[in-house]
Amino acid sequence: MNYLLVIGGPTAVGKTAVSIALAQHFGCEIISADSRQIYQQMQIGTARPFDHELNGVPHHLLAHVSVEANYDVSRFESEALECIITAHKTNNLIILSGGTGLYIDAVCKGIDTMPDPDLRYREVLNQLYKTQGIEPLQKLLYDCDYDYYLQVDKQNPARLIRAIEIFQTTGIPYSQFRTQTHKTRPFEIIKIALDMPRETLYGRINKRVEQMIENGLIDEVKHLKPYQHLNPLNTVGYKELFAYFDGNLKLSEAVEQIQNHSRAYARKQLTWLRKDPAYNWFNPNEIDRMIAFVNERIQN
Repeated sequence: MNYLLVIGGPTAVGKTAVSIALAQHFGCEIISADSRQIYQQMQIGTARPFDHELNGVPHHLLAHVSVEANYDVSRFESEALECIITAHKTNNLIILSGGTGLYIDAVCKGIDTMPDPDLRYREVLNQLYKTQGIEPLQKLLYDCDYDYYLQVDKQNPARLIRAIEIFQTTGIPYSQFRTQTHKTRPFEIIKIALDMPRETLYGRINKRVEQMIENGLIDEVKHLKPYQHLNPLNTVGYKELFAYFDGNLKLSEAVEQIQNHSRAYARKQLTWLRKDPAYNWFNPNEIDRMIAFVNERIQN
């Protein structure tokens, strides 16, 4: 029997360190499930580990596409499954670790087949967002797919644009494609979620943001300014500094907003994880307990 060990948790909780410790113990590889760490140009602001921090453990789907690439959850599902199948030829266990719940669910449960996007219409919608903001996108989705409008994160332009273009391409609302039918996978899934006291987590988040600034986040974002209209860069740690460069925020205000938005994102991640009863919860310091838990699951 082959196994996929999923390690989820909020930002800054310590997923990378735990994943590496478990990978070293079990002698296996790691697939990253982070929708921003896949981008080559986004190192510091996504907290993507540097090579020396990976401790020799093979990692997959890190820094392998450009911010200019068209990348979505469907492509991630395909690439991750390919990595899993290859890894299982030499080891019956592989780790999937990250904070993007949608990416994890795509691998564990599958996603519905969607039509290919009309890139010309996508560019029209991107320009609409760039010139007029997010409200026109919200109105378009309201008009063409009210059911999905009620569910979607209305501040996420990538999600809004994808749903609108699906309707424009097919005439069928995006919500009707999302049947949530689970696909059968050729491996057993073991799920671990990491958490810690809220005050401790928030302190780690605040400190991480300060460390990012010290490590050169401002220069990283400055170099990405020509691409700020692209969807990958509409994310915490980048959009706030773009506002600083545009003169709309003081640097101290931008840093404070990054911390605030990061804490809010952590709360969303925890809410997502708690909806899935298959997760088994641990403190990041409980490495021995996690190893014992995984061994017990495999033996049983």
